[in-house]
Amino acid sequence: MRKILGQTNVLSYRFGSGSIKGIGNEIGRFVVVTMNIPWKVTRNLLGGTPEEVVFIDSVDQIVLDNKLLNLPACDTVVGIGGGQAVDAAKYFSWKRSIRLVTIPTVISVDAFVTPAAGVRVNHEIEYVGQTSPDPLIIDYDIIRTAPATLNIAGIGDLLSIHTASFDWEYAESKNQSKYPFSTSAIKDARGIIDDLYEIIPDIRDITDKGILAIVQGYMKLNTICLPINHYRVEEGSEHFLFYELEERLKRPFIHGHIIGLGIYLMSRLQENKAEEITKIMDDVRLDYQPKSMDLKYDDLFQSLINLESFVKSRPKLWFTVIDDKEISEDWISEVLSNLSF
Repeated sequence: MRKILGQTNVLSYRFGSGSIKGIGNEIGRFVVVTMNIPWKVTRNLLGGTPEEVVFIDSVDQIVLDNKLLNLPACDTVVGIGGGQAVDAAKYFSWKRSIRLVTIPTVISVDAFVTPAAGVRVNHEIEYVGQTSPDPLIIDYDIIRTAPATLNIAGIGDLLSIHTASFDWEYAESKNQSKYPFSTSAIKDARGIIDDLYEIIPDIRDITDKGILAIVQGYMKLNTICLPINHYRVEEGSEHFLFYELEERLKRPFIHGHIIGLGIYLMSRLQENKAEEITKIMDDVRLDYQPKSMDLKYDDLFQSLINLESFVKSRPKLWFTVIDDKEISEDWISEVLSNLSF
């Protein structure tokens, strides 16, 4: 892994087995934001006694604001769990202007290193606020308590560089790049994928080295994206398919899995080394197949039919291959034929 230089959005960190132990004794009065299973795994290791434990079942902004009203006075918010718990903790930290500690118990999404909190507003995701963990705690033993498939899912938001960076280059070629184009940002982002090639077995087997590679990949991505104030190298057509599916079907997906499916489909629409990126997903055992997500053939077919109108109706979504290449019924039938439903 290349040395990380630049703005990672992580003020301090503790990596290693047992790194969670006793943190609660060092951070003053604190509130824990979590879910049932992560709390059971960590409660006897944390140290100290929280002022309150807030259990999260939604990141709808209205729900979070209601919980915030009853949040006791404290010095620190500790987010323990997956993306929803960490995003809620980030939201509370931002709103209260207090210290944030993030303790992911699964690395399926990169919420524990990104500055904004992902919340739902009218069923759509909005990224709000500015937070930085101090510290970020990556306890390898805690993370390995999560199902392997969820930790492997963490590679999704790194492999999406493959399709997202292509989309940015494509937009630039059509004079449709929303932001000043940066070849160096794309080169550096693709370097993250190059690093992953070398340790696919470690990521697949959830070794310490594999966990660290995903976490450092997220941090390296921040050093690229935070200075240019956007994540175009990592968010493109593969994410937009996920947004359409989630909004229309009104159901959640495991982020890395649905992003993997987006990579599979959009790399083929782009005609962008589709077999190469698919082999990586297969080798690492990323669960991108629709069957693993209980996603029906007709629902995915309809999403692909609807995709162009969906993105064009949302001006916040930047220009990608979806805006400019025909997604015909024949193409959809062909591209879905090798997937499992």
